[in-house]
Amino acid sequence: NRRKKKGDSILENPAIPNPFPELCCSPFASVLSASLLPKATSRKKQVIKVYSEDDTSRALEVPSDITARDVCQLLILKNHYVDDHSWTLFEQLTHTGLGRAIEDHELVMEVQSNWVMEEETKLYFRKNYAKYEFFKNPLSFFPDHMISFPSETNAALSHSGILQMFLSSSTYPEIHGYLHAKEQGKKSWKKLYFLLRRSGLYFSTKGTSKEPRHLQFFCEFSNSDMYMSLTGKKISGAPTNYGFCFKPNKSGGTRDLKQLCADDEQSRTCWMTAIRLLKYGMQLYQNYMQPYQGRSGCSPLNITPMRSISENSLVAMDFSGHRSRIIENPTEALSVAVEEGLAWRRRGCLRLNSHGSPIAMSNMGMSIHRSQSWFHHKISREEAQRLILQHGLVDGVFLVRDSQSNPKTFVLSLSHGLKIKHFQIVPLEDDGKLFYTLDDGHTRFTDLIQLVEFYQLNKGVLPCKLKHYCARIAL
Repeated sequence: NRRKKKGDSILENPAIPNPFPELCCSPFASVLSASLLPKATSRKKQVIKVYSEDDTSRALEVPSDITARDVCQLLILKNHYVDDHSWTLFEQLTHTGLGRAIEDHELVMEVQSNWVMEEETKLYFRKNYAKYEFFKNPLSFFPDHMISFPSETNAALSHSGILQMFLSSSTYPEIHGYLHAKEQGKKSWKKLYFLLRRSGLYFSTKGTSKEPRHLQFFCEFSNSDMYMSLTGKKISGAPTNYGFCFKPNKSGGTRDLKQLCADDEQSRTCWMTAIRLLKYGMQLYQNYMQPYQGRSGCSPLNITPMRSISENSLVAMDFSGHRSRIIENPTEALSVAVEEGLAWRRRGCLRLNSHGSPIAMSNMGMSIHRSQSWFHHKISREEAQRLILQHGLVDGVFLVRDSQSNPKTFVLSLSHGLKIKHFQIVPLEDDGKLFYTLDDGHTRFTDLIQLVEFYQLNKGVLPCKLKHYCARIAL
């Protein structure tokens, strides 16, 4: 008899029958019924490349039916980020200067199938705080002068009622106003009166007339995607910096783009939000209400948030006396928290500076902010505005940067009211000590970290508190 070599199995020797075939698996054919296996095992896999803000990239092998939300969840897990429901997959067309936030429910492979060889297109992983902000604060997105309701609707409709009308299949508010449109095949732009209705986007051929004979169809949205212009006037020659366009699926080049631009950010935001609601309807609301629910039977991830701590579960305590006590007064709790933070920083500075020399302490105070995610070293005003716009024009989105005009000062760039405002942080020297201030010395801070933390808790001279910082995410 031939001696059995190590590693041989029953299946490799045809002379010996296998009495229990149902208990063994061939490496080439499964004996288990396909109906007994999870659907995920039979799904095809593909490799996608996702970029971060510093243009580093990460390759991921993912199922062919993965959604944008699931890609974000996968990257959140791999990088140990905290999920605050604002992570977004962003599609950027480099040559044409266009970009859009991919909706959470969209299939990534379907998005990539519309890419053409002539256009350099990338997927970016970043935060977008404005993704569902219109569900929380519709007042900022739909100004009264741009929205009209059906004649049978009560004119005093609440803003929650406005959203219900947008999500309804039977009614839809009318959005109207002037937009600049690029004429097909020409470099010129023409200012026209546009109307958004359930059937599509129209413009009037006679002033602001809404009569059917004066309305001309501009485009519908089922076979195209909406993009925001990221380069302003540079590439398209638009009359303003608030451009957006519609790109037909599988279209290459700029000749098929239907390009528009608004006169201000509020107008552009209103048009783009209304079109998103018109195109996706209740799907957007489901994305907003169920941030972790993937597509039924297809979601590769079944996970919960990495960390989710409710502020209501945290209790302020005072341990200064013989017996601890709960601090019930909110004002007292806030002042204790600020004092604790300042004491911790002072202790940290003493630990880091073993020599304790005033010069070393001063140098450390001047540079301690460089390690913070909200600080951006030597970026221009335009770059700061671009970063904030990418993160979403929500009240409180901010960053701190070096001043370009005065190298000794810093600038706080802040989003408020769909506008980006810039505030100069001025250094002051008093009695040999260096301080920083936003209000001509009325409120002083020993370093920029202390300043930022103060305005995260207090509005002060700013139009709103600092809420979300812009960071260059690394993968």
